[in-house]
Amino acid sequence: MASETPGDVPARAGFELGSDGPTAILVGMDDTVTANRAFAYAAGLARRQRARLIVVFVIPGPSIGAATPVGASVVVAEEETYAQMAGDLRGRVKRASGELGVDAAFIVAHGDPHSEIKRLANETRADAIVVGASAKAGHRLVGSLAVRLVRAGRWPVTVVP
Repeated sequence: MASETPGDVPARAGFELGSDGPTAILVGMDDTVTANRAFAYAAGLARRQRARLIVVFVIPGPSIGAATPVGASVVVAEEETYAQMAGDLRGRVKRASGELGVDAAFIVAHGDPHSEIKRLANETRADAIVVGASAKAGHRLVGSLAVRLVRAGRWPVTVVP
């Protein structure tokens, strides 16, 4: 049986997940310590792999307090806080991507973080997902975002402590 040299390998048509290393890495980011570590890890990985970095910040839906008489003012205050956080994160991503020479996109989504990260990973054809580990005790029982993404079984998921 003759062996093929790299020049003899036929070109593949169309899109293929995970063919020669990641071309797009999606990282979930918020203002937690573990998410900041996940961003740093993903940015370094994207730089080394010459991959595109997709940074996603998900603003959760309104809390149950929104149904109370003062709920509207709570929702407005939450939205202002999240908008400020998104602006700060966008600036940090822009600075870091410029320093590292990484092609980075910053996306703000609204809804359930698990659903939105899955949706955006599909839409952007991400080859890998990086998230920070959850520090919340309740996630040991219900399952953290990272565990739920791993269980989806669609992408390699790196959980950064």
